Amino acid sequence: MTGSWASSEASRRTMVSNRRRDTKPEMRVRRILHAAGLRYRVDARPIAASRSRADIVFTRRRIAVFIDGCFWHRCPIHGTAPKANAAYWGPKLDRNVERDSDVTAALTAADWIVLRFWEHEDPTAVAQRIIACWSAVVGAVR
Repeated sequence: MTGSWASSEASRRTMVSNRRRDTKPEMRVRRILHAAGLRYRVDARPIAASRSRADIVFTRRRIAVFIDGCFWHRCPIHGTAPKANAAYWGPKLDRNVERDSDVTAALTAADWIVLRFWEHEDPTAVAQRIIACWSAVVGAVR
């Protein structure tokens, strides 16, 4: 594994198998939203010119939802610092947090509502907050 970003072959396999979309936390929230009658886009770009993708996007209501992984986005409760290959992972994770902040600022500036949740949050509570936000926007439009 010399010269690789992974400290071992097992570590490399684990990281390569991580999903960008359809993670368990996302799927749990999406099922609740769908059962409540809400329709949305999945893994979509809220702003076409941007490379960033939100996990759940309500295009007409301009709501972008992100369900961030505790490791990848440095959760203050569950985020862990990598012990192996820290020189690589530290700056990479720092950049993820910085990018999250930049994306939130860009979407907010473009009049989008940005909702961010952690993967460890209760899916029902997350869905209820999303539904409340969606309902408030629908009520404001009428």
